[in-house]
Amino acid sequence: MSDDTPVDFIRYLAAKRTVDDRALNEGVWQMFRSLLPPEPRRILEIGAGIGTMVERLAERGVLGAGTYTAIDAEPENIAAARQRLGRTSGIAGLELEAIDAFDFARRERGRRTWDVLIAHAFLDLVDVPAALPALFELLRPNGVFYFTINFDGLTILEPPIDPVFDEQVMAVYHRTMDERLVDGQRSGDSRAGRHLIGHLKAAGATVTAAGGSDWLVMAGPDGRYPADEAAFLRAILGFFESSLTGRPELDPVRLARWLEQRRAQIAAGDLIYIAYQLDVVGTAGR
Repeated sequence: MSDDTPVDFIRYLAAKRTVDDRALNEGVWQMFRSLLPPEPRRILEIGAGIGTMVERLAERGVLGAGTYTAIDAEPENIAAARQRLGRTSGIAGLELEAIDAFDFARRERGRRTWDVLIAHAFLDLVDVPAALPALFELLRPNGVFYFTINFDGLTILEPPIDPVFDEQVMAVYHRTMDERLVDGQRSGDSRAGRHLIGHLKAAGATVTAAGGSDWLVMAGPDGRYPADEAAFLRAILGFFESSLTGRPELDPVRLARWLEQRRAQIAAGDLIYIAYQLDVVGTAGR
């Protein structure tokens, strides 16, 4: 992917798989497994992307008998999931659908409920206090939720280029998350992770475990990034570029130079990327 090519989102989601595998909090994962009801169980994943969480659960022996409903708003993601998951064993009943999570919740209200609700790298993209009541209506009483990779307010790129400008870029980048609107409604929170526990309690949920799930991407001793993680890093810089271009707080020439230098760091195997995040698991009482 050249520097001026739009982010290949499907490739980004695929490259993110190994990053997420390292990041997911082991203690929260073990608590999730212990809370799972007996098989057959009904699992719903919202914002499922290309199906990497389905793959992960199948590989870890979690799915077994039962059904797995995976939805995502982007038809391209669901099409990619159909291709990927056709090669994955350990999945019994699988339902894939391209639909907005809240349109799905409205459609299914009073019709169906699930035993488990999963949201992976999703809740920091929505207005969580407004979203939780609708999402929890999709769970049976005392159903299990597993909410993972919720961004929590800190992005780090090392080594520094210009410490003052680096900090300015990060501050504006996080501000774009807080200002994000979808259909005129607030849709994002740069500190979603730390706020999530309070929002869950306000929605009547019981938080059983929580823990850090930070992304950390760096090259190995050979100067190469693992798997396809160089593509992941290039996509992250693409998100910076699309979010920050045109922001009056940042000089456009300086920003373009900053992005060029960061991309050169990736090519040299020098860039280290860290993002703070939280995983949360528990039950939703109704």
